[in-house]
Amino acid sequence: MELKELNENDLESLIKLYEQLDGANGNYSVEDARKIWKSEIEGNKKIKYFGAVENEKVISTCYCMIIPNLTRLGSSVAFVENVVTDKEYRGQGLGRKVMEKAIEFARENDCYKVILQSGSWRKEAHQFYKNLGFDGESKKAFIMKLKNY
Repeated sequence: MELKELNENDLESLIKLYEQLDGANGNYSVEDARKIWKSEIEGNKKIKYFGAVENEKVISTCYCMIIPNLTRLGSSVAFVENVVTDKEYRGQGLGRKVMEKAIEFARENDCYKVILQSGSWRKEAHQFYKNLGFDGESKKAFIMKLKNY
């Protein structure tokens, strides 16, 4: 198993793993993902996809985006999303490892906090985040869905 920053070559496996996330990716193709990767992600030093990879298969992942900020003495904010581990590999600490990479990336970028969202029904995931040091009580997220998926 290799822990690494994911790249374009990992897209097919990454998109396949995302099918286990929440089933909302529909018929999203690797070609569609590649267009976004090339135009928005590749070369952007503020966005990183981290993954645990085994035999060229992404088995755990999250992404982290650094958001510049004009409060907290200009310290940035990190936003983590799409945290998922392949169901066959859960319970092995892989999610923790990719999250630790994201947190390290946030520290390297002078972030004063890391934010993530999790479905309100995902109690097991909430405990996982608390065990990593996240506080699920101090803030409340509000979401406005602009698309129905």
